[in-house]
Amino acid sequence: MKITIVAVGKLKEKYWKEALAEYLRRLSAFAKIEVIEVPDLGSQFGSEQQIKAAEGESILKRLAALQSSDCQVICLDNAGKPKSSEQLSAHFDQLKLCGKSRFVFIIGGSHGLAPSVLAKADESLSLGPQTWPHNMVRVMLLEQIYRAKSISVGHPYHK
Repeated sequence: MKITIVAVGKLKEKYWKEALAEYLRRLSAFAKIEVIEVPDLGSQFGSEQQIKAAEGESILKRLAALQSSDCQVICLDNAGKPKSSEQLSAHFDQLKLCGKSRFVFIIGGSHGLAPSVLAKADESLSLGPQTWPHNMVRVMLLEQIYRAKSISVGHPYHK
């Protein structure tokens, strides 16, 4: 199994980098993982729509190199479907049975994802109705993927 996370912006704070590294280490027992960062254009670039469009172009360039028939593209989006840890685990297992061995998760910038990016996704996932800092979303996503994989193999982490 291969997991790629494409995220807008860089982690700057040491504690986020350490948390990300911890879950990357844990997940390495289950999958090959890659994190790709695309530039966060910030508010100086223009309007919210211009920023989303430009960040979207960067994401789509990366995505074009990753997509294949065995790839499931999942955007993290407030309008996406929320799943419990158990549901996420079962969903991953079902996708694997359908021949999906590569999962690409996309995390947008502070303005969200461009419609062009959402259109390329196979599905959208929500981490709940709250608004989370994008740095935290990366860590939360990796933790939930680790938890889902732990559930699949019967590891006691989930208890």
